[in-house]
Amino acid sequence: MPSTPERRISTRVGADLPRTLTNRAMAAFSRRRYGVVLDPLVAVGHHGKVTRTYALTELGVGGWKALDPGLKSLAVMSVSVSIGCTWCVDFGYWEAQHGHVDAAKLHDVPVWRTSERFTALERDVLAFAEAATATPPTVDDDLAARLTGALGTEAFTELVAMVAVENLRSRINAAMGLSSQGFSDRCDVPMGGPLAQVGEA
Repeated sequence: MPSTPERRISTRVGADLPRTLTNRAMAAFSRRRYGVVLDPLVAVGHHGKVTRTYALTELGVGGWKALDPGLKSLAVMSVSVSIGCTWCVDFGYWEAQHGHVDAAKLHDVPVWRTSERFTALERDVLAFAEAATATPPTVDDDLAARLTGALGTEAFTELVAMVAVENLRSRINAAMGLSSQGFSDRCDVPMGGPLAQVGEA
């Protein structure tokens, strides 16, 4: 759990969660599940319809079970690192560790091309997550065919959708100015995938 649950965050729309019925319900749920109110809730909580749509989306995504959880975590981390969302990396690192995903693999996501920790399938998933996150996307037919053959059409479709969902999360959080909330004691996944490097050029 975050080590500083009482800290005040800074978002680009304000640090206080508006006191609406929806926000109170969401905050209570967040405290029960995570011990704190998640910073993205504070950020989107300034718009009631956005908050409700976001919550319904997350509830729906939670029911997706076709894709192996480890592959899903790698894809999510790849998107977060590529976009540069430190909140997403922090939370994703903590969440994946609690889901029994190898922390060493998560740490090596930014250098997956040279790391020896990943299987061929994991490398294809990471390549896909990067390519689908690029603007414009650069997914090629050969990569998609390999993944469809290895995963099946249902799990591949879930991978595509999961990468898109994490793009939504990471881009909202990064644009709102959110940073690590302290879910991992020390989030040591380096930032700066290929997309981040392009942004720095």
